[in-house]
Amino acid sequence: MTAFFRLLAWSVITAGIVVAALGAGGYWLYREAEGPGPLAEARTLVILPKSGIGAIGDLLADKGVIRHGFVFQLAAGLSARGSALKAGEYEFPAHVSVLQALEIIAAGRMVKHRLMVPEGLTTAEVLALVRDAPALDGDVGPPPGEGELLPDTYVYSYGESRQEVIERMRRAMAHMLAQMWKERRHDLPLASPQDALILASVVEKEAAREEERAHIAGVFINRLKLGMRLQSDPTVLFALTSSGGKLDRPLVHADLSVNSPYNTYLAKGLPPGPIANPGRASLRAAVRPERTEDLFFVADGSGGHVFAKTLADQTKNIAAYRRGQPGDTDPAPAADAVAPSTPPLPAASPAPAAPPAASAPAPAARKPARRTAATPAAPAPAPAAAARPVAAPPAQVIKGRRCQPGPDGACLQ
Repeated sequence: MTAFFRLLAWSVITAGIVVAALGAGGYWLYREAEGPGPLAEARTLVILPKSGIGAIGDLLADKGVIRHGFVFQLAAGLSARGSALKAGEYEFPAHVSVLQALEIIAAGRMVKHRLMVPEGLTTAEVLALVRDAPALDGDVGPPPGEGELLPDTYVYSYGESRQEVIERMRRAMAHMLAQMWKERRHDLPLASPQDALILASVVEKEAAREEERAHIAGVFINRLKLGMRLQSDPTVLFALTSSGGKLDRPLVHADLSVNSPYNTYLAKGLPPGPIANPGRASLRAAVRPERTEDLFFVADGSGGHVFAKTLADQTKNIAAYRRGQPGDTDPAPAADAVAPSTPPLPAASPAPAAPPAASAPAPAARKPARRTAATPAAPAPAPAAAARPVAAPPAQVIKGRRCQPGPDGACLQ
């Protein structure tokens, strides 16, 4: 009988020890799972696909996010969240607890990357941005056509395909263009959404100020209606740089005779295709241009433009611009040129006047202020005397250099 009670006593004591141990273990486990972790500062980790609970717990412990990997395993098992863990890139804040880390992964709160595509980049430049973007997977695939990608800020996650991001840009442009085309003015000389896209790309490269886009588009619309050449420098740049590259020098007068359907100094109407990827504002300007009688515009020296209805007013504006320039120095090579005030030559010869050179914008910055002027393409040009005095014509800024214009408007060598 004594032996029985002794056994019973030892059983009770053992059970008490076990219960106490379990209670202490449970309390410790609770504190480890609920309390702040050892991470001193936020850290980003990538959880690979097909990683099990144990592998994830070990990764978090190895990287110092939590103290013990098995605590993560127990917490995931007891909370039934183990099957909800998702692969991806996650940022864990400082002193994150085991339960908080478990919730971040189970809820799929992945790090979001942002790719900003500025307006006015060529497709080659956009593809370079996508190619260099971190955390994307795969190559860019076949290049889309010029003007098919909508400039915007695109959000993506680790491991997303580069081709999928590009396809999102393509779908966004198609949707935006279709929407803008529905809102167009019906008196425009634009036959299709593609025409609107082409015009928008030229406006995008010409305009340096947001508020001038619709006005510049209105000038081009007027010139199209009258059968005048657009005479836009950005189209010449596009023709000279193999459809998307960069010219490492300012435009010169000889460039205006380049044999290309994109050269709007020689070819009438719109170019055969877009010269860049325009943004929303330029698309809207192309389909809803400002109602204006202006046919010309020239730089005002501060990044904007002065507009004119007549060649005489354009001549005055150019003279005013010249008076604001240093008299003894040539324009900086990076500055775009101001077109001379003389009327263009017949179609057989290159036009003496040229709008400003438009260099491709840097991927992470807006386009620089552009100095540009549109000049008319009259079928029977007026004599040079109509635009300037016969004797001792003043020096003009033509395509980035100061010169004395000859009878045909070109620089005297």
